[in-house]
Amino acid sequence: MQTSLGLANLMRRHLAAEDLTPLGQSLLARATQDPNDAASLFDAAILLQFRGNSALALQLQREALKLCRHYVIPAALPARLRLLALMAPGELMANVPIECLLEDSDIELNLYYAIPGETAPADIPEHDLLFVAIGESEANHRLLADWLSHLAAWPRPILNNPRHIARVARDTAARRLQGLPGIVIPPTWRIARETLRQLADGRASDTSPPELGFPFILRPLDSHAGHDLSKTDTQAQLAEQLQALPDDEFFVAPFIDYRSPDGLFRKYRVILIAGQPYACHMGISSHWMIHYLNAGMADSPQKRAEEAAFMADFEHAFAVRHGPALAAIDHAIGLDYLGIDCAELPDGRLLIFEVDHAMVVHAMDPVDLFPYKQAAMQTIFTAFRTMLLQAAAPGSSGT
Repeated sequence: MQTSLGLANLMRRHLAAEDLTPLGQSLLARATQDPNDAASLFDAAILLQFRGNSALALQLQREALKLCRHYVIPAALPARLRLLALMAPGELMANVPIECLLEDSDIELNLYYAIPGETAPADIPEHDLLFVAIGESEANHRLLADWLSHLAAWPRPILNNPRHIARVARDTAARRLQGLPGIVIPPTWRIARETLRQLADGRASDTSPPELGFPFILRPLDSHAGHDLSKTDTQAQLAEQLQALPDDEFFVAPFIDYRSPDGLFRKYRVILIAGQPYACHMGISSHWMIHYLNAGMADSPQKRAEEAAFMADFEHAFAVRHGPALAAIDHAIGLDYLGIDCAELPDGRLLIFEVDHAMVVHAMDPVDLFPYKQAAMQTIFTAFRTMLLQAAAPGSSGT
C-alpha cells in the first residue's frame, strides 16, 4: 500500500490553472531517488495525462503498478468506512473518477488495480465495501469477465457488479433501452471499416444495416468526450472521415435533431444513485455536439441562469416529467451508480445519448461563476455516501 495525492487533489489544482510543473518534477525526482516510491510515479502519470502526454503517462503508470497496485486516499475526516474501488490500468476515462465523489468525506478510499489474466486476486486490501469502478471498454472486457468469477463468493458487499457493466456498451444499451416508455434512443450498430468503405463508395453491402442512412453519427468504439466523433451527411464526407481514422470498427447511429424551439441544443447529465436521479449539469449550445467545456457556459450569464434553474427545480420538474423513463433505465441497466447524458425532445420524450457509470462528476467549477453548482454537487455526494454506508451496513449484500 502507498498513499497517493490522487486524482481529485491534482485535478482541482489543474482546473484552478496552478502551474503543476514543479510538482511533476518533484515527483519524478522522488521516484528516481527511491526506486520503491510507486505513489510518486502514479501521481506523475496523472499529471502527464492532464498535459495530453498519454504515452508517457501510461508508461509511468505501468512502472508504478509493477511496484504497487494498492493506493490509498485517506479520509479527510475520521474514517467511517473503508471503501475498496476496483480499478483498471489505463487512461483517466478507464474508470469511474470516484475520488471526485469523495472529496472532504469520511470515506477512506483504497484503489486496487486489477490485472487481466490473473487466476485469483492477490493481496486484496482490507475493506468494508467493494465498488467496481472499472469502465466498460474494449480494453476492459477481459478484466471484467475475469472478475465475474472472482466476485462470485466475495466476502464483502459489492456495488456496480461487473455482470451489469457490459450493459452500458453503446450498442447493448441501445438494444436494452429501445422501446421503453418515454425514451428515444437511436439504434447503434457496430460496423466494420470495410462495410463503411463500401457505403462511402456507393456499393451495396450485405453487412450494412438496412435502416442505415445519412445523416448518422460516427465514432470509434471507445471514443468519449467527443474525441473523433462526427456527424456524417454524405458519402464523400464518410470517405474523408475513414481516411482520417485508423480504427477497424466504429459505432454508427442515426442522427436525431434535438434542437429546442429557440434553435439551441440542450444536453443534460443526470446521475442515478441507488435508482434516484440527481442533476449533474446542463450544457446549452448552438452546435449539436455538446460537451460542457465547449458549450460556452462560462461566457454566458443567460446560459448559467438556465442551468441554475434546471438544478434548483430538478426534483420537482425534470425528475417528475421523466420519472418513469429514468426508473425504466435504472431497471434495464441495473447498476447502483450510473450516469445518463440526454436531451428533451419537443414531444416530451427523453432522448438518450449515453448511459455510463464512468462519467465525470465533480464540484471543481469556479464558485464565482457557478455558485449554484455547489449545492447540487453536494446533494450527489451526500447521496453517494449514504448509498455506500447503507450497502456496507450489517446484513447488506450489495448488488
